[in-house]
Amino acid sequence: MSLNTIEINRLMDRFDRHDSVWLFGYGSLIFKADFPFIERRPASIRGWSRRFWQGSHDHRGTEAAPGRVVTLVPVDGATCHGMAYLVTPEEFAHLDHREKNGYLRLATEMTFEDGGTAEGIVYIATSDNAAYLGPASEQAIARQIASARGPSGPNSEYLLELARALLELGKYDEHVHAIERHLKEFIGAAR
Repeated sequence: MSLNTIEINRLMDRFDRHDSVWLFGYGSLIFKADFPFIERRPASIRGWSRRFWQGSHDHRGTEAAPGRVVTLVPVDGATCHGMAYLVTPEEFAHLDHREKNGYLRLATEMTFEDGGTAEGIVYIATSDNAAYLGPASEQAIARQIASARGPSGPNSEYLLELARALLELGKYDEHVHAIERHLKEFIGAAR
């Protein structure tokens, strides 16, 4: 699959006739909501785990030196915590552009902290997209993040903001926070 998924995502019309749609964010969408929304609520989805396995050639890295950003991978029994935004369907033009580097819109069931549920959309970069980097040790991921920089800034900023935002939600993510620890070790050693 191409790096640019805008046209593929425009074909998803499941929610086109809705006045509003829930969007589940599990990466930068937690801490950087650069779009208007009607409501914002902590939420989770089941059966998925957040991993720094997607390459970023357009925001937190370059073609020559991609950064690493999160995607979701299927894991039985896992729960991924994040933030849900109620948006109008018109916002997906902006979101499709923002998430164009290999991410596809998928329908998902999300659960809010009060136990309520809703169907909505999540962007996931699957292993068949051209920017997918796949698994690596958390130390190797932190090393790559430490050196990557793109038009949206240093890759380290993305990791540190995500780790902070998750803790503000009261959620600890073993993968994210282990990479954060390694990154801080690299930063400390470089000083």
